[in-house]
Amino acid sequence: MPGSPRHAPRPRQAEQARGSAASVDEDRIAEVIEPVVTAAGMDLESVRVSAAGRRRLLRVVVDSDHGVSLDDAAAISRQLSAALDTVAVMGDFPYTLEVSSPGVDRPLTDPRHWRRAAGRLVQVTVADSGAVAGRIVSADSAGVTLEVEGERRRFGYAALGAGAIQVEFGHPPTELGATRDGH
Repeated sequence: MPGSPRHAPRPRQAEQARGSAASVDEDRIAEVIEPVVTAAGMDLESVRVSAAGRRRLLRVVVDSDHGVSLDDAAAISRQLSAALDTVAVMGDFPYTLEVSSPGVDRPLTDPRHWRRAAGRLVQVTVADSGAVAGRIVSADSAGVTLEVEGERRRFGYAALGAGAIQVEFGHPPTELGATRDGH
């Protein structure tokens, strides 16, 4: 019967499930896999471990200046799996490795994120200006140039909040830095 003590989650089991994922050091995993990702010409964006039943789910997000194809993700997944097998950073529990690239909803927070989004339409909060929508013309180590209502405006990273790519149907203009595939 639902709600009866027989069907209530057992505190010890719930604690063990939480502890199994929590006991894995994501920073240590990143130390092990980052050289592999870098050698493949990619950047390590994030490492997350969560409990998935009796297993752990290791989610690794990678990116590069030329994007990440399915073949790239499969190749780096094999390399990461081999590296993880040589070091016991995942403990004794079985795990599933999931490798992906950042989605369009990833906030633009680092200069490389802005550079890779050249040609894309974004919305960002700018200090002293509020919300601004514009197309990324260029990005370098000092800041971003956006085309806002037909005018090019330069912003330093210190003045920018996290940018949000606006989904567009169609292809962004290649003269503003977008590639033919829209990236």
